[in-house]
Amino acid sequence: MTNTKQYDNAAIEHMEKEFSKWEKDEVATFVERAPESQSEYVTASGMPVQRTYTPLDIKDSAFEDIGFPGQYPFTRGPYPTMYRGRNWTMRQIAGFGTAKETNGRFKYLIAQGQTGLSIDFDMPTLMGYDSNHFMSQGEVGREGVAIDTLADMEELFEDIDLTKISVSMTINPSAWVLFAMYIALAEKRGYDLNDLSGTIQNDILKEYIAQKEWIFPVKPSVRLVRDCIQYGSENMRRYNPINISGYHISEAGSTAVQEVAYTMATTMEYVKTAIDAGVDVNDFAPRLSFFFVSQADFFEEIAKFRAARRVYAKIMREKFGATKPEASRLRFHAQTAAATLTKPQYTINPIRTALQALSAVLGGAQSLHTNGMDEAFAIPTEEAMRIALRTQQIIAYETNITQVVDPLGGSYYVESLTDKIEQETWKILDEVEQLGGTLQCIEDGYFQRGISDSAYDFALRKASGERPVIGVNMFVENEDDVKIEIHPHDPETEKRQIDRLEKVKNNRDEAKVQSLLETLKEQAADESVNLMPITIDLVKEGASMGDIIETLKKMWGTYREKPVI
Repeated sequence: MTNTKQYDNAAIEHMEKEFSKWEKDEVATFVERAPESQSEYVTASGMPVQRTYTPLDIKDSAFEDIGFPGQYPFTRGPYPTMYRGRNWTMRQIAGFGTAKETNGRFKYLIAQGQTGLSIDFDMPTLMGYDSNHFMSQGEVGREGVAIDTLADMEELFEDIDLTKISVSMTINPSAWVLFAMYIALAEKRGYDLNDLSGTIQNDILKEYIAQKEWIFPVKPSVRLVRDCIQYGSENMRRYNPINISGYHISEAGSTAVQEVAYTMATTMEYVKTAIDAGVDVNDFAPRLSFFFVSQADFFEEIAKFRAARRVYAKIMREKFGATKPEASRLRFHAQTAAATLTKPQYTINPIRTALQALSAVLGGAQSLHTNGMDEAFAIPTEEAMRIALRTQQIIAYETNITQVVDPLGGSYYVESLTDKIEQETWKILDEVEQLGGTLQCIEDGYFQRGISDSAYDFALRKASGERPVIGVNMFVENEDDVKIEIHPHDPETEKRQIDRLEKVKNNRDEAKVQSLLETLKEQAADESVNLMPITIDLVKEGASMGDIIETLKKMWGTYREKPVI
């Protein structure tokens, strides 16, 4: 492809003269009379910000890097018409107590106009413990919904047609087991698996990097991700078997550039693993999906999303030889930044959320979760979730921003910032490669140190007031007695869930389950075998999450992180 410059040399020379004259005359005189509030300005990531942007700031940018929406490198969006065809999926996350309770929240949100389901699981489910395990005590259903067996999955989606609504599951170390339960439920209902849509997060590498929820060592964990990708590419043409996440990297403290770069580093590892297993990149890459945060720096976030699409497209085409356009097309879910929500003056949190949601939409998100105003306190109430959903609906239906595809495309500032984020991302990816690749960098703590340093820098700037947070270090009010309704935790949840688990175990064919667990061990010993089919068979026979996880723990052991200082 020929790189087409946007301005000829004569035009550039003319603009340089005019800009220099403007700065020396008008700007200098004005600043002398009314000084600017800061000596220098930077983005949230620390990148310098100029006073004014002009065509000079994108004079070296090739038009082909900006291009058209729906066209490689997809800077301006993955689809030609974007929201003129259909709005992004409005996907409010939900999950608490038992499957029955969360099913009730799903139905409430669907009635309010939600167009996709997103599920939070409790800590025992995330970590692969049954609800009656001693490690689960006090945690069952507290931070998400408790799922032990296929019976729970059946209750979770009771009266919900899974072929009519997409389903996203936020789970990682035990993701393939939940994936198997979802598939088993679909088969029990007689669905064609190709009619199912949604995603399972299943991004284990970012757990070692940022979120710190893992079970097994890195190698077998990546193998399980590979198995999901392979199974999905062969059996589920509309379902995303992985949702590669920058969100948790950012929430752990990374900059916007690190969020993109570290996410692309893990992406390359997953793609390489799938290709090594014999899966054609053009077959599985169209179903890779991504999950990014939408933080507080409005324009930096928009540029971040645009740069991420461009970098990914180049990686897939140039490094992995993808030839299908959809195999180089990055699609992402966004969530507003939970870490920006405050307890002080919590009623202003919806304003933060609205602006972050707007930047995600202007950045071209395919689906979006908006946080509830009370999430700094507890699981959001129905009222908080209704307001959060209405925030998205106002953006979609009242602002008219959906009428134009990539309306900020061509902005001198946005395009310049997009270029800068891309350039800085490539620098980090080059460094990762020089240090031995993604897995070696995880082992050596490279990513972890980068996040730690950035988080510390942000904390210092917040403490000093350099990074303003309304209600925390600016416009602070005395709030001795905050009145807020928070979502209650039912102390009887744990007992009900354990009783349900024991009922399933008492009524299953134990000999059949134990025989299948032996088969699981045999297949796990052979790295070339895909473990999805045997896991689906196990959950159909009533095997619990804990049965499966504990069996593999005895073979693979567990992961121990090296401390990063």
